[in-house]
Amino acid sequence: MADFKLPKNSTVTEGKTFKLDGDVKNKKSFRVYRWNPDGEENPRLDTYEIDMDNCGPMVLDALLYIKNKIDPTLTFRRSCREGICGSCAMNIDGTNTLACTKAIEDCHSKDDIKITPLPHLPVVKDLVPDLNHMYAQYASIEPWMKTDSPAPTKERLQSPEDANRLNGAEGHGPAMCILCYCCTTSCPSYWWNGDRYLGPSTLLQASRWVHDTRDEATGERLDALEDPFKLYRCHTIMNCTSACPKGLNPAKEIAEVKKRIAERQH
Repeated sequence: MADFKLPKNSTVTEGKTFKLDGDVKNKKSFRVYRWNPDGEENPRLDTYEIDMDNCGPMVLDALLYIKNKIDPTLTFRRSCREGICGSCAMNIDGTNTLACTKAIEDCHSKDDIKITPLPHLPVVKDLVPDLNHMYAQYASIEPWMKTDSPAPTKERLQSPEDANRLNGAEGHGPAMCILCYCCTTSCPSYWWNGDRYLGPSTLLQASRWVHDTRDEATGERLDALEDPFKLYRCHTIMNCTSACPKGLNPAKEIAEVKKRIAERQH
């Protein structure tokens, strides 16, 4: 019989419980993933009880309350608090999303809300995943405008229709991606092929430059993407579109890139 062994520190254990004192009527419990790379202990889920009468409405408010009032050792990323920067992306209540825009009352688990790092990534500490590999993949598509023609005296003009292709008529175009990587870390193809498959977020950004009418390197960009692993490991599972907290459609944009490659072959 085959003997399978889990990697070290892969088993998540039950951790500490921080209970509220007294009879608090409006309380909720949050089960938060904790792991310190400086120690030898396995990851654990600590439980924190919060008086919601003293806490804001979003999951990020709860995390800030825990860090400021209960346990200052808790580590997580956050910045804008407006769903713009993507820093506070994590798995909340079983779904990849932004802690700053996820309302506590919208969580399906009404009592024990589970919060873990974005899945299938190395963990730096607690709720902070290591994104270096995905940043390198993003850099590989050269996400800047490339032109050979002389620079204009002012800006490079673009029609409103062409701009809408990038921004989306309702702000749901590929240029609105905030690189939170909720989509990429929800993609099974990326879980198994992340070393070579670029993943939904990077391919969404690639589509943004492929379809930018001001860019003059479309052929070069398509050549770089036409690869069995970089692009074609997308099997249109659609997890990426379901997971995007900005309402974007990475799967559609990936299909558009495939279509552009197919069209130029005829």
